[in-house]
Amino acid sequence: MVTVGMNYQVLDGKGPEFESVFKKVVQIMRGMDGHVDTHLYHEVEQPNAYIILSEWSERRAFDAFIQSTQFRNVVDWGKANILAARPKHQVYGNEPDAPAKCPVGAH
Repeated sequence: MVTVGMNYQVLDGKGPEFESVFKKVVQIMRGMDGHVDTHLYHEVEQPNAYIILSEWSERRAFDAFIQSTQFRNVVDWGKANILAARPKHQVYGNEPDAPAKCPVGAH
C-alpha cells in the first residue's frame, strides 16, 4: 500500500473550479485498478494551497494512473487555467527512502 500526497498551488479565485474538477477526477480514479481511496484537503492558512492524498494498492497502479490519458488531460487543463506552480508529489509507504506514513490524518 502506498499513499501519494499531491501538493497544488492554484491561482487566486480558482479554488472552487479546482475542487469541482477534483470531484470528477476522483470518480474516474474509483474505477481504476489499484485505487483504494482519495481525499482533497485545503490549507486553512494558505487559501490557494491544496493536498490530494491518494491511496493505492501499489506504486505501479499509481504510476499507471499518472500515465493515463485522463490524467494528462487534467494536467494540461490545470497548467493552462488553474495552477500557480508545478505540483509536487510525495510518495509514502513501502517505497525506498520514503516516509513510512503520510503525516496528515489517518493516511
